[in-house]
Amino acid sequence: MQATKNDDEMRMKVREMISGIGTAIFTTIDGHGRLHGRPMRTQKPDEDGVTLWFFTRSDSPKIAELEKDDRVLLGYSDTRSEDYVSIYGRGRVVVDAEKKKALWTEGLRTWLPEGPESPEVGLIAVTIEGAEYWDGISSSLRFAFGYAEALVTGRPDTGGENAKVSFQR
Repeated sequence: MQATKNDDEMRMKVREMISGIGTAIFTTIDGHGRLHGRPMRTQKPDEDGVTLWFFTRSDSPKIAELEKDDRVLLGYSDTRSEDYVSIYGRGRVVVDAEKKKALWTEGLRTWLPEGPESPEVGLIAVTIEGAEYWDGISSSLRFAFGYAEALVTGRPDTGGENAKVSFQR
């Protein structure tokens, strides 16, 4: 039986899990009140541990959506390891040329060929308020054991880990 993790350990686990996954479904609320999700690559988080960064086009609809309603939901999924993370928080557009240069990686030119110096390239900071994670059954052997246990006991496998984490202090 695994010992219960404290809040700091769970926050670290969330950050580790999303760094391994990398791409989130970044969900905002559009002008009609509908949820609007799109895949976006998470950049290196701030040292504060509660701010995630995303590059975007400055004329992207998500910019107007965030200005109207700053609530954001980020969904991360790694189906190979059965790891999943859901993060909710507040997003804001950040105009900071130095921060863009510091976070930039050349692979981003695929979507943003202008580079970090361009005013066409924007940054979004998401301040994490809370998260939930599911650290699943990552091996075939563990899955087989869980399946057999469920057949025998009639109860679902409890081999994975699920926790809700507050990032507000």
